[in-house]
Amino acid sequence: MKTTLASEFLNTSDGKEAEEIISRCTHCGFCLATCPTYQLLGDELDGPRGRIYQMKQVLEGAEPTRETQLHLDRCLTCLACETTCPSGVQYGHLLEIGRRVVETKVERPAEQRRPRTLLRHGLTSPLFGPAMRVGQSVRGLLPSTLKAKVPERRGPGAWPRGHHARKVLLLEGCVQPSMIPNINAATARVLDAAGIECVLPRGQGCCGAIKYHLADQKGGLKNMRTNIKAWWPYVESGAVEAVVINASGCGAMVKEYGHALRGDARYAEKAARITALARDISELLPDIARALAGRVRPPEGIFAWHEPCTLQHAQQLSGVVPRGLAALGFDLRPAAQEANICCGAAGTYSVLQPELSVQLRDRKLGHLQGDTAAERPRAILSANIGCITHLQSGTDVPVRHWIEVLDEALA
Repeated sequence: MKTTLASEFLNTSDGKEAEEIISRCTHCGFCLATCPTYQLLGDELDGPRGRIYQMKQVLEGAEPTRETQLHLDRCLTCLACETTCPSGVQYGHLLEIGRRVVETKVERPAEQRRPRTLLRHGLTSPLFGPAMRVGQSVRGLLPSTLKAKVPERRGPGAWPRGHHARKVLLLEGCVQPSMIPNINAATARVLDAAGIECVLPRGQGCCGAIKYHLADQKGGLKNMRTNIKAWWPYVESGAVEAVVINASGCGAMVKEYGHALRGDARYAEKAARITALARDISELLPDIARALAGRVRPPEGIFAWHEPCTLQHAQQLSGVVPRGLAALGFDLRPAAQEANICCGAAGTYSVLQPELSVQLRDRKLGHLQGDTAAERPRAILSANIGCITHLQSGTDVPVRHWIEVLDEALA
């Protein structure tokens, strides 16, 4: 049983090889230098190596406890450890299995079950949009902790009406259209200017990440199948060249569809096809830069760049945005230190682990904002709705999606 589970963890049929890799992992420790929770807490059990050891014990028959669950909960799933790991351990896949097993064996207290249930169902509900609009209308009256989760209302601007031979599907997302609708509209306008048309299929919804990462893998897989069903007519007919995602957290999840649904006889092949077509909007930057050459007027000043973990670690697209925007004349600078460390947003993590999340946020902002007025950026740019709203809750410097700023710079 142990060998079979190790094989499943590491996506290999060679059980002996899998066991050897896990053994090297528990004796290595390179990942500790890039693990945010280990850096904050200094506890081996709050690092990847310690978590793997705990999950290994549980899968070998040890009974997990609330403490085991706590150490797994504290993981941000930032995957910096995967980028650092010399053995190629797929820690993210392992963690999802470990969390699922522990969740079935350890009953959570009611005060933990309630917010998790609310997040799983509330954020993906059709009622989220109306609720957010109400929150924005009374934002000034909200307590600071809740106010930080409700961005100021901004209109999306006009959606382009042009038609082009090049077409892509655009994932709208579940919370982004209500929280910052301009991100999707700006994406459509920039792509339109570059000769690419955005198509919004009816019936698509949450990418599945919210439920999947909150141990409701059944619900997450249902979200994935819903999207595949909505996208498939366009994909099957060859009407679109890609599925484009402008929230890097969603992009990381869509690129996992093939793995998550690999055992589903009806959807495995389709999911693999979607994974092959999934593109973060940054991956279109080379085409965008060529098409917009001479048509962009970047504002003067420095922009700080926060690269989300889901972009640099999960999708392995580190540096793509700074290079692309530099080609268009923007002065984009990464954090002075710890650019590879998570900002603490991590999907629902900022709600469920607020103390650690705020520590990581303030640490990240300290590296992004500079020490002097001359170093202070005109704005902080990022690529994920969660990072944007989380960082904005700790600074008066505007925090925006890079596609919005590029949209405004179009001549």
